[in-house]
Amino acid sequence: MYKIIRTNSDNPDFQKLVTELDNDLAIRDGDEHAFYAQHNKTAGLNTVIVIYDGYLAVGIGAIREYEPGVMEVKRMYVLPEKRGLGIASIVLKELENWAKELGYKKCILETGKKQPEAIALYQKNNYKVIPNYGNYAGVDNSVCFEKVLGC
Repeated sequence: MYKIIRTNSDNPDFQKLVTELDNDLAIRDGDEHAFYAQHNKTAGLNTVIVIYDGYLAVGIGAIREYEPGVMEVKRMYVLPEKRGLGIASIVLKELENWAKELGYKKCILETGKKQPEAIALYQKNNYKVIPNYGNYAGVDNSVCFEKVLGC
């Protein structure tokens, strides 16, 4: 049984897993990493999920307002040794529930084409591909998704 906590970006377990995520993305993104990193700052995030297996933080995710009515999913990550167990879907669902509780109607997100497991996760959770938005418009390596949140 996993324990899910709602917290903020000051949480040390969140910060630790963000560092691991950034290290992974630096390898995957290569020369494009600096571009993506500038859009993934975590300071001041007040809607953060950390999921624990016992005392070990195994997954994270966050949301932040993109525009009125729309939350952007950010910083999704699960420890490599814990992947394939449904943890990312649990985190994503909790983020969606939180967004709905706060009155948001839709979640959007960006991921990279070099992250096929992330693309599969979002498709499995009923996210639909949309044109690249905001800072990702015209970026060939980006794939953007949205999901309209049910009642």
